[in-house]
Amino acid sequence: MTQSTIVPSTSELTIALCAGEASGDLLGAHLMRAIRSRQPNVRFVGIGGPRMQAEGMESLYQQEKLAVRGFTEVVKRLPEILAIRMGLVRSLRNIRPDVFVGIDAPDFNLGVAAKLKAAGIPTLHYVSPSVWAWRRGRVKKIVRQVDEVLCLFPMEAELYQKAGGRAQFVGHPLAQLLPLTTNKSARRAQLRLADSAPVFTLMPGSRVSELEYMAPLFLEAAEIIHQRYPDAQFLLPLATVATREYMLSLLSQPQWHKLPVRLLFAHADLACQASDVVLVASGTATLEVALCQRPMVISYKISALTYAYVKRKIKVPHVGLPNILLGKAAVPELLQQEATPMKLAEAVLHWYESPQEVAALQQDFTDLHLQLRQDTDALAAEAVLGYARKASHE
Repeated sequence: MTQSTIVPSTSELTIALCAGEASGDLLGAHLMRAIRSRQPNVRFVGIGGPRMQAEGMESLYQQEKLAVRGFTEVVKRLPEILAIRMGLVRSLRNIRPDVFVGIDAPDFNLGVAAKLKAAGIPTLHYVSPSVWAWRRGRVKKIVRQVDEVLCLFPMEAELYQKAGGRAQFVGHPLAQLLPLTTNKSARRAQLRLADSAPVFTLMPGSRVSELEYMAPLFLEAAEIIHQRYPDAQFLLPLATVATREYMLSLLSQPQWHKLPVRLLFAHADLACQASDVVLVASGTATLEVALCQRPMVISYKISALTYAYVKRKIKVPHVGLPNILLGKAAVPELLQQEATPMKLAEAVLHWYESPQEVAALQQDFTDLHLQLRQDTDALAAEAVLGYARKASHE
């Protein structure tokens, strides 16, 4: 549906949304904008970050309080997280939104969705959990918890449909948002970077709990790279105020004073497009790097207890989204004990010093971009509004 097919309404729709971290906040903001372009008279309420709030979200709780990772980390914060979930459910039962949309964060959002669905509120989940990678048995439970799943990857919808549920592939919003081709020199000019200097982007995570594991490791790898290439520059985009404060504190330590690291607030795509190679923590950010057509090294470290549990459950040979979607080890993955500063630095420098390999990788990433490029915002907005309008007339 285009702008010219806006359905006017004299009654306000209320759409509840809940995004638990920065990547969900971005998805939520785009979804809100697409919904409002089709239905101007709408109220958004729930939990969202700065991007969603800028689009008019009434956030009942701070999103940052939900942004924890790993089983041991969650246990420490479990009472607070459960209290937020109970409070959110209670508030939304009172508000009676026309539809609830959980955006990613399945461990939190699917529980909320199940309770709201039981209360007669239509529920959708935007971004399928990685059921194709591990814990595939969750599919049947998710089908009971929500009315429909909006999937970002083409292989996901069929899993829910086979289990008797409703699901549709809407494409990935980043593939819609990011251009198919970029000019590295132009991006460097925007950032006032020398065109000839080696530029590397560090993306150690979107949450403080990730940075605590990954940021010192990435900075040590950057130090090794800097010793090899003294004119190298390092960009480090950050998604939230909390992560920026953490990195400012870390970089104030004496050992990092000579390392040329430039912090950016958001603008991860600009940083990637301006760089030669990206060192990135495993997660959604790896797909963004691939869609920016930049070579990368994927790394991740979590607690030994969490890793031991997850490793037994994983059913795919790769952890990085680009490798999973391409069906091959297109980029290196250095995890846990393999994630040492020296190994990370050497893997990054291999890409920097291998332009022919980079060119082949960029063709793979272009093919992937074309596959994932749908009118994502419009498809997701139409699905959400379909449930909301139906509920408002019942």
